[in-house]
Amino acid sequence: MEELLAKTILQKTKPDIDFWFYNDYNMNLYRGCSHGCIYCDSRSLCYGIENFDKVIPKKDSIKILEEELIRKRKKGIIGMGSMSDPYNPLEKKLKNTRDALKLILKYGYGTQIITKSNLILRDLDLLKEINVHESVLVNITVTTADPVLQKIIEPFSSTTEERFEALKILNENGIKAGITLMPILPYVNDTVENLDALLEKAKAAKVHHIYPWFGLTMRDRQRDYLYQKLDEHFPGVRQKYEREFGQNYQANSRNSNTLYPHLQEKCKQYGILYNIRDINKSFVKPPKQMQLEL
Repeated sequence: MEELLAKTILQKTKPDIDFWFYNDYNMNLYRGCSHGCIYCDSRSLCYGIENFDKVIPKKDSIKILEEELIRKRKKGIIGMGSMSDPYNPLEKKLKNTRDALKLILKYGYGTQIITKSNLILRDLDLLKEINVHESVLVNITVTTADPVLQKIIEPFSSTTEERFEALKILNENGIKAGITLMPILPYVNDTVENLDALLEKAKAAKVHHIYPWFGLTMRDRQRDYLYQKLDEHFPGVRQKYEREFGQNYQANSRNSNTLYPHLQEKCKQYGILYNIRDINKSFVKPPKQMQLEL
């Protein structure tokens, strides 16, 4: 099996209570992703990942991670899923994410996970144990309620139904689990009808929160791949993107002014958090300092 040499696993971040995904450290145990999403920002040249659709594990990642965790004086929340889904098909066999969660539990850290896979349910036991004393938040990305559309824009990920079932089970077991409602593609799934269908499913799954963004990023290689897929599945949409967004990095939906207020109203009605500060404050527990041993 091909492996990627890595000197470090944890990357220090600057957590912000008013920004998405409050983490003290980021961690990616794999490089690349096999979900095949047509919109993924991680295809961009700035990340330097060639053949992004091929998942490659990082060599000795668990050994390196434990060495880093032992040395850290400041504990905190370790984020997973920023660049590569921690629950990819290789994870079923390698169990690197599960082993990392064991270390997170052992050394007293919290975790925040972003995924599109219901494989996360395999590790429910560990998430429950970590959640007793440390911060745990799960974000499952969901972008469309239409199963046919989902297989076009996210062809190799768990189905929308499987993701909502995972959300339901996680929340029933005391894990704060919500939806990463992003990206939402202009002229593809940025409709009130799609949003309402997702919100009804969210209500039924008793989701804790929703991180919304009605738009997407586009740059260099990412834009090229997206346009190729738009031409293949949505004839004429690429031309609308070119006219409306040009070379802009950020492409916001023309329907944002309708979708955001609608989401806020429904979330208030259903008891779902949607404000970033409220989401972060709901799960972040006071940090613990590791005492030095002589």
